[in-house]
Amino acid sequence: MNILELKDLEVKDDFTMIGGKNFQIVFTNAEKGRSFNRNTEEGIKELNSLKKEFNADDVIYIKQIHSDRILKYEVDGKNIREDEGDAIITNEKNVIIGVFTADCVPIILVDEEKEVIAAIHSGWRGTFESITLKTINKMKNEFGSDGRNIKAYIGPHIRKCCYEVSKDLKQKFIEKKDTINEKELFSENNLNLEACIIDDLRKAGINDFNINSFGLCTYCSSEIKLHSYRKSQGSYGRMFSFIISR
Repeated sequence: MNILELKDLEVKDDFTMIGGKNFQIVFTNAEKGRSFNRNTEEGIKELNSLKKEFNADDVIYIKQIHSDRILKYEVDGKNIREDEGDAIITNEKNVIIGVFTADCVPIILVDEEKEVIAAIHSGWRGTFESITLKTINKMKNEFGSDGRNIKAYIGPHIRKCCYEVSKDLKQKFIEKKDTINEKELFSENNLNLEACIIDDLRKAGINDFNINSFGLCTYCSSEIKLHSYRKSQGSYGRMFSFIISR
């Protein structure tokens, strides 16, 4: 697995960007207090502004419900912005697809061979139900993707250092994620969401050298300002992690 250092990436104001031959991945932050909340007028304005900023035809997102439901986006299909789910896959060009987070894990997937992309929101429920593995399986079934050709990018989220869960939930994860070493999965009652996601990526056939992580905790990171639900006092901002294929 590769740890992505901010100094080695393109960081521009409130965007951290990763570019490829035919795609661009963006993880927003809270450096300027910008919030992409789909439930507010200002948040919708911010989302729509991405079309101009990234020269995109549209910005696609869904109603996130902490599930393992994966939606396929098609330009000629129905508007999925009001559909419920927690992952989007598509092979459409020049369209932004993304997910909202403020402690949960954003995962971006790219299959350059089949020109397929995905954006995943993985909270503890989605992680528990292996939404990442299920998303890759849907990419395989819908578009013929091969795990060996997929690159994964795991964005900032609340990490093992700060994510304490109940003893009951801890036991459920230990029983469910029995292919992961318990000491890696937990430190006392602190859960390692990323370990579960990496385990799913490997099960899907993704090579370790194609797994990339920022290694940043939304709760305690001092390198860059990030929105955090747990750290907030009352209202909190949302980050938007997205990808566009050209």
